[in-house]
Amino acid sequence: MLWVKSLHTIFMVTWFAGLFYLPRLFVYHADCGDEPGKARFVVMERKLFIIMSIGAILTAIFGIWLLLDYAWAAYRHTLWLQLKLFMVALLVGYHIWCAKLVRDFRAERNRHSPVYYRWFNEIPSILLVGIVMLVVVKPA
Repeated sequence: MLWVKSLHTIFMVTWFAGLFYLPRLFVYHADCGDEPGKARFVVMERKLFIIMSIGAILTAIFGIWLLLDYAWAAYRHTLWLQLKLFMVALLVGYHIWCAKLVRDFRAERNRHSPVYYRWFNEIPSILLVGIVMLVVVKPA
């Protein structure tokens, strides 16, 4: 199981790298005034979203494996696991929201300012802190 935990953690890190960087690209894209620059951001956002989606899928696969193998039986009645899974669900929702924003930028339908995306960029940081603290501390 340590191999599965390691792979889960590795792919979680790759997923979060994308979740941290993609909204940064949104900030720069929303602030970009020239068409060639906007076209470059569209390509960068699409490619990064694909890479981070692979990290998300593999994180989920190894996380479900851990849940099915031992975590659900051992911890299903604990609040920390339920909170962690809720926060992961929020993170998946954030990922889906990012997909919508990638499509909006590609179709030139962005309706938000760079400041909006700076705040939007903080959401995965908050969820990461909460998830890691719950997993490490495992409060009753």
